[in-house]
Amino acid sequence: MLVESRKTNVRRQRIQEFIIEELLFVGGLAAIVFIALIFIFLFKEGIKAFFLIKPLEFIGTHILDFDDNRVFACMWQPVGESGKYSIIPLIIGSFLVALPATLISTILGVGCGIYLAEIATAKIREGVKPAIELLAGIPTVVIGFLCLTILATYVQNSFHTTFRLNAFVGAIGVSMVIIPVIASITDDALRAVPGELREASYGLGATKWETIWKVVVPAGISGVTASIILGMGRALGETMIVVMATGNAALVTGNVFSSVRTMTATIAAELGAVPQGGSQYCALFLVGSILFFITFVLNLVAEMIISRMRKKLRL
Repeated sequence: MLVESRKTNVRRQRIQEFIIEELLFVGGLAAIVFIALIFIFLFKEGIKAFFLIKPLEFIGTHILDFDDNRVFACMWQPVGESGKYSIIPLIIGSFLVALPATLISTILGVGCGIYLAEIATAKIREGVKPAIELLAGIPTVVIGFLCLTILATYVQNSFHTTFRLNAFVGAIGVSMVIIPVIASITDDALRAVPGELREASYGLGATKWETIWKVVVPAGISGVTASIILGMGRALGETMIVVMATGNAALVTGNVFSSVRTMTATIAAELGAVPQGGSQYCALFLVGSILFFITFVLNLVAEMIISRMRKKLRL
């Protein structure tokens, strides 16, 4: 009876393991299928834009200036009979928000991650780490509202900007969202560095700060880099904050204190009000396809870096 009972338990465990493995496989496969379907749908709708709009017009179009001279201009004005569909202002606007946001969050997020992994006591870490993760859960519309009502006025008064709502205000708001991403992944990457490296450094007479900057950070630099790339991908995909805080003016500019319009803000602001199947509708899906491709590449590069770091540290 005892032997039969053990066999029954082993059989039951195997069945349970098989079911769990299959459920995990189905879940992973479903995620891949959903992503593929999203890409196919975006591509299918976006490719129609090339049949409705001349490909060169996605870069720019010739317009008449005040002296009736024809000049080549990059403009996004998809209204009227002769709509202009240059996506250059949208791409520039997206990166004009994402790059400063990534820079700000890298300085603060990496610093916070190093503090949590190497300096903070266990008690402080137990309080700070959940607080950082809680920051990631704040609705972006709340952050956008704070940028719109408080931060924008403060920035304009401090820097005497022409535009109250601009790329810099949006970048600060977006950085609040991606700081937790960078801080959390940096913390995990540095804590994954084997303790033997720290002990060897201390054994050679290095100080704590020398060990952190010359041993631990270089060993975990792949994970830190991946966190920054993932943060930038998150910044490019942010919608609500940039809709509320950047001014939504599709301008070709390199000035972070100028109003800009991002790809996500354009899709959010216009897609619900355009007729299905029209030129503007397809152009918006083309913008979405470009955004999807950029963020997909960034996430793929980050995952490759993290995978290489795990192999390097034999995790």
